[in-house]
Amino acid sequence: MSTQPKTFLSEEEYLAIERKAPYKSEYYRGEIFAMAGAGEPHNLLASNLILRLGQQFLGRPCRVYGSDMRVHVPATAWYTYPDISAVCGEPQFRSGRDNLLNPSFIAEVLSESTERYDRGRKFELYQSIPSLSEYLLVASDHIRVDLYTRQANGKWLLTSASSLDESITIDSICCTLNLADLYDKVQLEEAAEDQNRFL
Repeated sequence: MSTQPKTFLSEEEYLAIERKAPYKSEYYRGEIFAMAGAGEPHNLLASNLILRLGQQFLGRPCRVYGSDMRVHVPATAWYTYPDISAVCGEPQFRSGRDNLLNPSFIAEVLSESTERYDRGRKFELYQSIPSLSEYLLVASDHIRVDLYTRQANGKWLLTSASSLDESITIDSICCTLNLADLYDKVQLEEAAEDQNRFL
């Protein structure tokens, strides 16, 4: 067991380090946590989602960002990199234009190593963003999306879809997402395992 005291960084120190770092790290209350990379299904799902939202944002005052856009949550002194974030209206930033403060929509593509965090503690921290209205979780090993929508009473309503002929409506950014488009060209682990059983 280490007896060395932990070194806590200020937000300004973290940002100075992060802007020069060759990899991305989250920051939470003075500590830095390195982020893992992602495989092909994860990347295809994220890019398909950005593409579909971007098409529906044409001519509208809405923006969609990929995983290089850092989101800052002042209430919890947290900086993180959602897979996708979007805002309709004027985006607000802290300390430059690389720390988004007011996403109305955030999506995370799930993996075996991150699903528990994305569904649990991460979602809990995201809920402290006043502007956030909807949170989408996208499975990368089977067809499944879970959309959490903030209600007027502060509770979150879950809507799910799990087949390619379904679609899901994201009211906060006035978009409709077809699962067939979202999962286009994505080779699912579950499908590969099923196919291998018959070989």
